[in-house]
Amino acid sequence: MIHQLSIANLSLEEKIGQLFFIGIAGPTLDKETESLLREIRPGGVCLFARNIKELNQTRQLLDGLANSLSVYPFLSVDQEGGLVDRLRRVMTPAPAAARFRAKEDISEFAKITAESLRLLGFKIDLAPLVDVITEERQDAGNGMYSRGFGRDNEQVADLAGAFLTTLQQNGVIGCLKHFPGLGAAQADSHEELPQIPISDEELRTFDLYPYESLLGTNVEMVMTAHAAYPNSNLQQNDQNGRLLPSSLSSNFVSQLLRGGLGFDGIAITDDLEMGAIVQNYGIGEACKMAVDAGNDMLAICAKRDLIEEGHDAISNAVESGEIERDRVNRSVARILKLKRKLEDPPQFDMDRLSALTQQLADLNSRLN
Repeated sequence: MIHQLSIANLSLEEKIGQLFFIGIAGPTLDKETESLLREIRPGGVCLFARNIKELNQTRQLLDGLANSLSVYPFLSVDQEGGLVDRLRRVMTPAPAAARFRAKEDISEFAKITAESLRLLGFKIDLAPLVDVITEERQDAGNGMYSRGFGRDNEQVADLAGAFLTTLQQNGVIGCLKHFPGLGAAQADSHEELPQIPISDEELRTFDLYPYESLLGTNVEMVMTAHAAYPNSNLQQNDQNGRLLPSSLSSNFVSQLLRGGLGFDGIAITDDLEMGAIVQNYGIGEACKMAVDAGNDMLAICAKRDLIEEGHDAISNAVESGEIERDRVNRSVARILKLKRKLEDPPQFDMDRLSALTQQLADLNSRLN
């Protein structure tokens, strides 16, 4: 079923749904969740700790999500390890990226992660983070220090690249984040819009280096960041004169990521419910701006009313011609192209998951 997806067979409503990457409320496929899925028909669903209570329950939930949608969804989690470890309730806590020094250990970690995720039914890991967090940037207060591989641009590209390559070789699609780079951010975009006052030279030399190094190596997805770069020539202002977040900026998404770096995979926004966005824009307006900027998928990860508001805004914009149908088709074509590459999940195996949990514990011990 996955490999036979065709854009010609999708209705306009199904195409619009493919643009949405949503979260759900709880650990079961209850009636409210089922009605949300019927209404939105999302292209992807991301699980969080609130959805993951037991190993078998997680697999049942993901199988139920897949069976509830006419177009097979991206089933995802952002499983980085450390601070961002959505499986810590059901498996040994995973080490943070900053603890790794050797590529061999990273490759082992990626293999364990990929097999665990596949056994649970996941297709996508929204990792690795490739923000360049140098020693000079480590005290920026953005909450990201432990989440990054390496401490300079070349290390980040080398170590994060090893994770991505091994992850995808073992059947799980990765996603580079957060484009064009949050390593020098002085604030957390979950709370407010970070202003990153670096020059275009520093942006190019440090923050874009991992993307320039890795985008030619089978990168399928890139997550766009909510940040402003006031010293960059790419920075735009919105219609009210405010600094425009990079995720909503055609200069960063279309001109730089697409045109400058030649990326033709899926561009997905970071969660549009973050303070960096909702403090200044309604969710519907933000969704339209994100599509206009060049993003393919819109992440709205928690509140049903915001998911519905965003979906209604895009549907109405397509109906009125504000967003052209050809624009929707271009994104849907990218989405379906990747979905055809997804592998069917293996049979659920609790014994194997227990063994992988022990392997993760052993790796943790070695890293200490």
